Amino acid sequence: MMRKQVVFIANSLENAFKFQQVLTELGVETAASSPLQMKNLLKPGALVDLVVFEAIGPAMAYLEEVVSLAENQSVPLLVIIDQVDLGKLQLPTLVDCDFVINGAEPAECSARLIKLLGGRQGVMRAEMLVVDDMAINTETYQVTVGDEPVDLTFLEYTLLVFFARHPGRTFSRESLLQHVWGFDYLGGSRTVDVHVRRIRAKLGPGLSQHLETVRGVGYLWN
Repeated sequence: MMRKQVVFIANSLENAFKFQQVLTELGVETAASSPLQMKNLLKPGALVDLVVFEAIGPAMAYLEEVVSLAENQSVPLLVIIDQVDLGKLQLPTLVDCDFVINGAEPAECSARLIKLLGGRQGVMRAEMLVVDDMAINTETYQVTVGDEPVDLTFLEYTLLVFFARHPGRTFSRESLLQHVWGFDYLGGSRTVDVHVRRIRAKLGPGLSQHLETVRGVGYLWN
């Protein structure tokens, strides 16, 4: 079964981290963008199963445009909104739509995502990724090498899983920030280099050889 494709549009770091974790647990593919760049991911004909939009603060001004894009492509929409702005929210009628209050617990966010993605049968169950003597359990967020646990941060884990799920493909640093960090990171793309170095160090010399540097481009999991 092909993975569901979710576009996450937000400026907030807090929601970016929370929803990235929830979406990863659901086993869907996620592409992230700021409101200014969202048209790049919601082009006509794009294969998108759900749009998640953070309508917080100044981003409320983009809500009408997001609704129009979702309706034009018949894509379900989940809106993240502050409690005080509920009176301003007008949900579309031409596509499935729901909202979640900003600050909601991950379990509630997950339930609303599952509903809009077509129920639990619409998302993939967690998987076990195995490379040489490394095993990644995407349900428990555990990584082991030779049966010994590897202590990874959440972002290191998410980056490693992304590489393992996309072998043989080269990704630029900017692309990795978009897919893994889940937002337009303001600290610069070199943060990817830092996380790659840490992952290599924690995996050891044998497994780290799978994570190759492609000079002038980015990284490749071979």
